Amino acid sequence: MQKPLQLSFKNIEGSDAVKSIVRDRVGRLDRLYPKLIGCRVVIEAPHRSAQGARPPLGISVEAEIPGKPLIVVKEMEERHSPREHAAVVNRSFDVVERKLDEATRIIHGEVKAHEAAGETGTVTRMFPDLDYGFVETKEAGSLYFTRNAVVDGRFDELTAGTMVHLTLATGEGPMGPQASSIRVLGGDRSGE
Repeated sequence: MQKPLQLSFKNIEGSDAVKSIVRDRVGRLDRLYPKLIGCRVVIEAPHRSAQGARPPLGISVEAEIPGKPLIVVKEMEERHSPREHAAVVNRSFDVVERKLDEATRIIHGEVKAHEAAGETGTVTRMFPDLDYGFVETKEAGSLYFTRNAVVDGRFDELTAGTMVHLTLATGEGPMGPQASSIRVLGGDRSGE
């Protein structure tokens, strides 16, 4: 990498174990994508929770490569314990690797860059009391969506594992990359 790793922690104590995992994953990115310019990682507890409850954990990973927009992955876990930090970090870096792989394939002309016309994904997490959720796609990784993005008012029908068709938003939302519309596939949750 041309720039050193930028790693910071906000409202949370940074453990040596998490720092080591981040450094290992950034080292792997640097080996897999030798043109990587830099990487910035922020791990935070975005807000304080009620006393006794575990605070949420957020991670933001930004990877910079030449000639392409910044690759940004943001993840949020509603509740966490220190031993779950590694899983959140690894999941975020897995998405970054997929996005870097796709960008590299586009650069080398192996696949065409395409407009975000729509793709299929799987709902991974729902926060119905907060009116949002996350969907995972092969091409775009983890995407944030709101109740208003769900077609036909079917937000309350969504659960983890529901297959959906989605359209990517042109801009990012408060949780990073987002879907502008979500439509339940096949009219049911079977994933047809």
